[in-house]
Amino acid sequence: LLRMSGVEAISKTVRKSTSSRRLDILDVAGGTGDVAFRFVEVANCVERSKSSGEDPVTITVCDINPSMLEVGEQRARKRFGNDILQNTKSLSFVEGNAQRLPFADNQFDLYTIAFGLRNVTDVDEAILEAKRVLRPGGKMMILEFSKVTNDTFRAIYDFYSFNIIPQIGETVANDRSSYQYLVESIRKFSDQESLEARMQKQGFLETKYTNFTGGIVAIHEGYKPLES
Repeated sequence: LLRMSGVEAISKTVRKSTSSRRLDILDVAGGTGDVAFRFVEVANCVERSKSSGEDPVTITVCDINPSMLEVGEQRARKRFGNDILQNTKSLSFVEGNAQRLPFADNQFDLYTIAFGLRNVTDVDEAILEAKRVLRPGGKMMILEFSKVTNDTFRAIYDFYSFNIIPQIGETVANDRSSYQYLVESIRKFSDQESLEARMQKQGFLETKYTNFTGGIVAIHEGYKPLES
């Protein structure tokens, strides 16, 4: 996700620019900060926080769960210090619903959501909201479980998912139902072609997907039209 986003190179260009150019990233359903922290690191936001003034590169974490956001902010302060949140404001945490994001139109250059879209009640509404908050030409990236492409591998993966994973949940966490839900939610979610079609239906252009681990997970990409 990080490599394909191009954030490292773009952030360097933005900071060298003498214009008012910015790079604003929104990570949705990223409450505890795992994805956002990687963006902070590749964009060199910690080093920039040692200087005065607000950083033209920002990462906003948005999640519907305030408890997760609190954990994420605590982790961020422990890992990066306070300046990145309070002075340069490179990193922030905002409570919000993916279907009704609390942001203005055309506010972000990159929208990411990792393993969160399948848990949204209305996936199409969330995709449309992503387009709304992106600037013209902005990019949406979805990292999500998908459909295994090889028949033999899929049979093995299905057996492991439906028989082994719930048992692990029961043995280790005494919570079989949550692990069963995880498996079932993955199977019910759109496959690669279907999710790409949903992005296209909501107006995203130049859509594509890249499979990883034989299709267990995939990254979908698409761009908001320059005129929208």
